[in-house]
Amino acid sequence: MASREVSTMIKQGFISDPTLSLSFSPSRTTLSSRPYSPSSSPPPPTESARPSHNNPTLFEMMSEEALRGSKTIEESRKKTQRRVAKFLTELKAYNFKNGGLGLSDVKLTVVSRDGYRVAMDVHRRVLSEKSRFFAEKLSQRREKGVSHTVEISECDDVEVYVETVVLMYCDDLKKRLIGENVTKVLALLKVSAAIMFDAGISSCLEYLEAVPWSEDEEEKVVSHLSQLELDGSMTEVLQRVSSEPSTSARSDGILLNLLSGVLQAKDDKARREMKTLFSRLLREDSFDDDNRFDVSKDTLYHLCHRCLSSLVLCLSEATAIDGSRRDRGVLMAEIAREADNLQWIVDILIEKRMANDFVKLWADQRELAELHSKIPTMYRHEISRITAQLCIAIGRGNILVGKESRFSLLATWLEALYDDFGWMRRASKSVDKKLVEDGLSHTILTLSMRQQQAILLKWFDRFLNKGDDCPNIQRAFEVWWRRAFIRQYTDAEDSSQLQITVCSYPS
Repeated sequence: MASREVSTMIKQGFISDPTLSLSFSPSRTTLSSRPYSPSSSPPPPTESARPSHNNPTLFEMMSEEALRGSKTIEESRKKTQRRVAKFLTELKAYNFKNGGLGLSDVKLTVVSRDGYRVAMDVHRRVLSEKSRFFAEKLSQRREKGVSHTVEISECDDVEVYVETVVLMYCDDLKKRLIGENVTKVLALLKVSAAIMFDAGISSCLEYLEAVPWSEDEEEKVVSHLSQLELDGSMTEVLQRVSSEPSTSARSDGILLNLLSGVLQAKDDKARREMKTLFSRLLREDSFDDDNRFDVSKDTLYHLCHRCLSSLVLCLSEATAIDGSRRDRGVLMAEIAREADNLQWIVDILIEKRMANDFVKLWADQRELAELHSKIPTMYRHEISRITAQLCIAIGRGNILVGKESRFSLLATWLEALYDDFGWMRRASKSVDKKLVEDGLSHTILTLSMRQQQAILLKWFDRFLNKGDDCPNIQRAFEVWWRRAFIRQYTDAEDSSQLQITVCSYPS
């Protein structure tokens, strides 16, 4: 092997340097050279001989990792031993307190899967009275005054087994469990069920029924109880998570009441918070295909029609308002609130892929569009955000409707969107100007060339006069221009007029 290759392998840690030896301690790794003659002065350490703490070798890293792992296992074992010693001390205290039990007559040994053993001096009478498992095993030997040896092998958790035995000596199990965590009690329940310790099972179930659970703990409780198959004894525990089978009509009724309550809320802050909550919950439901509890299309469209009716009523009052009627500011606040409610429902429809019919419904609101044009922009611009929502969704391909519906939408509401765009952009930080412009551009470009031309030529004149107060859809104008004057695709019936020239290139 070439000297250069050997040197490279030494540096990478795959083979050792014959002039060096490694010695390890728990805290550090030291590097020492071979013994040298006292008469000779030690050579100055070279760069390769100095230990590199910044660039440890592969061998050093593997050694340190193994050392950390062994330390972790050792610390965990010591903690377990301390807790087991505490339980054994508690067991001795119970034995002393219950002096009538006499001397222990059973040597119970619990062995873990890795060979850790714990031996306990216990009483046959206690084991047999409290555990049907031990009663059956110990009934085979009924000689009085004879000690028995029982060993339980392959235990998942020795500590839990020992604590369960201690619980058999406890007079008030419910009090004993106060302060424990859910995970610990589930482990005690599992062992109690395995050895048929009925009092332990009941106490653990009473504890689980009484304490609150986190979401993670809830999953553990349901999973453990379903595996243990404790029949009717766990019904009380699971009542907080199980409900009666519900029909779709019953579910729709509940959701309709809840969503209606949100739309009619008097406190603006509470309404916004509940809208955010319901949007998140309904979004989570859409990802859960196994157990789906979702809002129906009929429920959402019922709410849409309710919001539209309220908007028409409010705008009608606003256009006919005078000094003797309702306060104008209050009425305008109601218009903004109803528009915001409708935007929320439309968002849900788009998220649920149910918004196709709403495009047609919104395009047919000609009375509302007429009333919209008669009130000041500062009060009505929230309504135009609904048109922007639909254009963005159509532009992204999240709503699929026919060309007629798309054109009808713009024919009814595009002028209103132009008029309100400046206010929309300035009054609401949540309005993304570019997003609205891109959505509008993409929607226009899905129409026929004749429709594109009619819309874009009108936009051209308006943009020159209004500037930033008009949506900037130059991108759509560019695409239309190229389609109209550069590419000039022809219809299928005109294909006979195409001329095809075949050129022969010299070989």
